[in-house]
Amino acid sequence: MAAACALPGAKIYEVAARFSVSISFVDKLLYRQRTSLPQLTEAGQRELTACLVQQPAATLDELRTELAALGGPALSRPSTWRAVQGLGWERKKKVSTPPNATASGS
Repeated sequence: MAAACALPGAKIYEVAARFSVSISFVDKLLYRQRTSLPQLTEAGQRELTACLVQQPAATLDELRTELAALGGPALSRPSTWRAVQGLGWERKKKVSTPPNATASGS
């Protein structure tokens, strides 16, 4: 649909009729396309993996900053999280309290 809208002289209402969808749907689709952030390329995935290996406890904001410093795309926090998950990494909270010195029940 986006390609049909990009044709010279294309009107949103004509594209909507052609694909049997509402004008609102086409408008929302075009808005989403205009405002979406860039996706991570293979090179960006390698850079993100290197950041994760170097700083496994880094926050998502720290990863975003490091990735941008390496020349990668400016990802949103949710996009960074999806990229981290896609690489098979998990973000677990650190345990803030040390384990008990004695076994429980003693």
